[in-house]
Amino acid sequence: MEVMSKVRGRLAGMIVAGAGCFVCGSCAEFEESGLPGSASSMARNQMMVVREEPSSFGHYRLVSLARVYPDLEVFVQKRGMPDFLAETGNRGQDYFILYYLKSRQAYACRTRPGQRHGIEFAGPYPITEREYKTLEGFRNQ
Repeated sequence: MEVMSKVRGRLAGMIVAGAGCFVCGSCAEFEESGLPGSASSMARNQMMVVREEPSSFGHYRLVSLARVYPDLEVFVQKRGMPDFLAETGNRGQDYFILYYLKSRQAYACRTRPGQRHGIEFAGPYPITEREYKTLEGFRNQ
């Protein structure tokens, strides 16, 4: 009797743990789905400040994107965190722009059609004086 009780307890624990993994995986898929209320839909056509402390939505979004696009994670590890992230999309492709104010450079990224986790990079492009002043103003607010 006691052995059966332990087996049931372990089985119940495994079921709960498995359900937890399924739910977490579903949340990650929802966040990238583009559905209303998801992080990807809220980030669409937005310029976001990227700041770790205090944490910003732009930082959260960049970290989320880096999980989906491993090349983006490598890029950020090499170049460092950008100051701003812009995100938009067109005809099934996503576009991201990473702004680095200190070096006054920006990099453009776009998803690769037909490759779910592929991303292409272009740049660096110089940030104009006007863009720099505008972004610096946003960062100081």
